[in-house]
Amino acid sequence: MKVIIIGGIAAGMSAAAKLKRMSPNDEVIVYEKGDIVSFGACGLPYYAGGFFDDSNEMIARTAEEFRKTGINLFTNHEVLEVDFDNKKLRVKDLIQNMIIEESYDKLMIASGASSIIPPIKGIDSENVLTLKSMDDGNKLRALMENENLKRVTVIGAGFIGVEAVEAAKKRGKEVTVVQLQDRILAEVFDEEITNLLEEEIRKHDVNLLLDETVMEITTAGKVTNIKTNKREFETDIVIVATGFRPNTAFVKNEKLEMLKNGAIVVDKYGRTSIEDVYAAGDCATINSVITNKPVYVPLATGANKLGRIVGENLAGANNEFQGSLASSCIKVMDMEAARTGLSEKEVKALGFDYKTKFITDMNHTSYYPGQTKIYVKLIYDAHTKVIYGGQVAGYKDAVQRCNVIATCIFAKMTTAQLGMLDLSYAPPFSRTWDVLNVAGNVSK
Repeated sequence: MKVIIIGGIAAGMSAAAKLKRMSPNDEVIVYEKGDIVSFGACGLPYYAGGFFDDSNEMIARTAEEFRKTGINLFTNHEVLEVDFDNKKLRVKDLIQNMIIEESYDKLMIASGASSIIPPIKGIDSENVLTLKSMDDGNKLRALMENENLKRVTVIGAGFIGVEAVEAAKKRGKEVTVVQLQDRILAEVFDEEITNLLEEEIRKHDVNLLLDETVMEITTAGKVTNIKTNKREFETDIVIVATGFRPNTAFVKNEKLEMLKNGAIVVDKYGRTSIEDVYAAGDCATINSVITNKPVYVPLATGANKLGRIVGENLAGANNEFQGSLASSCIKVMDMEAARTGLSEKEVKALGFDYKTKFITDMNHTSYYPGQTKIYVKLIYDAHTKVIYGGQVAGYKDAVQRCNVIATCIFAKMTTAQLGMLDLSYAPPFSRTWDVLNVAGNVSK
């Protein structure tokens, strides 16, 4: 059997590796548009900020290592078109500048996503860049290392934008953030958490401009001017972090079901609406544990896991992916925050009858040094008390506590069960009643 995989970053290479291990006699071909594979873009802000120096640490396995396993991996090859009826591809060799045709028995689309470039006048000005590829990371790192470039402006305050703030501050830059919405990370966290994170950002002398729109970017010499709907100011570097869009324009077909944003809809097996065609990663949906419906959650964790399941199913298995909780986390200067399950905004949109509880407590005992505040929000069914979602923020151990909530949601536990959950205790790590126990007990 001949299997072709489009895209060689997270989901694609997870599938290819698993398929080749399970079915070594199958012909496995991977086409990757870029020149590297198995690349973790999540590390780019920290690489640009100088938290580590070797960019190769973001590459899990090299192309040559994959080829040694028997995978026919072609980098710098762009798939231009898919003929689903005849099971054929048109592929462009970007080095030789030639078009080739290839046939397949089964196909996986793992083409990822690209940065959304907003329609801002002058967005293509010098020293204006996104942060998605290794090339982006190298360019931004070089600019950050230039001591003459002192001012950095970040457009957008999602994950990449907020992480870029910390990177720029570590480089000693003056930082301004322009966010179209009235909150940072508005699609991830509820207001109780984003209020804390915004306060933390401002504590570090970041100029945070919320509910503001960039209208124009102009460059005169080495100085760039940014004009918003409220003001105009100078900057030296502009990082555009306004979200991602699935790379699926080349496979649009009336038979291929997609969301409005272009994400390919897949079921719990990773199958698309076209027979023998699978998809996973940032170009596709993933099933929600709570609603059992396809949702768009462009995270590396889900891409790798669903990619592995697709690889197994391409090899002849019939395995289900157990679903995503959209669990994610972020470090915001000295604070950390995480979420799992559904946010209040999401349960409200779904029409659920729900309640919430937001509490402030301490991360461990008062007599052990380093005690700090920790914040927990629970979202749960108003009648059964089954937990739908949780968000945790603090200066220490917030993320790992949110992982406990993720386990509780997956197990369909109630707030009362969380309140009495036997969590470990010692003075350096928690109080006798951990903050999660407290949150569960007060969520009636």
